[in-house]
Amino acid sequence: EVQLVESGGGLVQAGGSLRLSCAASGFTFDDYAIAWFRQAPGKEREGVSCISSGEGFTYYADSVKGRFTISSDNAKNTVYLQMNSLEPEDTAVYYCAAEPLVCSFIGEYWGQGTQVTVSS
Repeated sequence: EVQLVESGGGLVQAGGSLRLSCAASGFTFDDYAIAWFRQAPGKEREGVSCISSGEGFTYYADSVKGRFTISSDNAKNTVYLQMNSLEPEDTAVYYCAAEPLVCSFIGEYWGQGTQVTVSS
């Protein structure tokens, strides 16, 4: 059974940091890229960041570039999203998704999401 489980969300003040984790199982982790999406109330889902370990590729949306860092621990089948200098605009439910090989922001397998709330 394919599973993606996000954790690490919570409530933080503006300027603070959180680290999200996405633990994957049930598929060959090395064959997939892992993307992070977020969706705020009343807004469209946004692709935030992605890592393709096999391709040595990372991507960041302009809105998070320089503040967020994505990394992968292939031994643990886990991808992390380190979020620094958080802003109230970062408040959203954050989802991780797995997609074959490259970052396409289509998402084949999805996690259940974790809430991030940044207070001003």
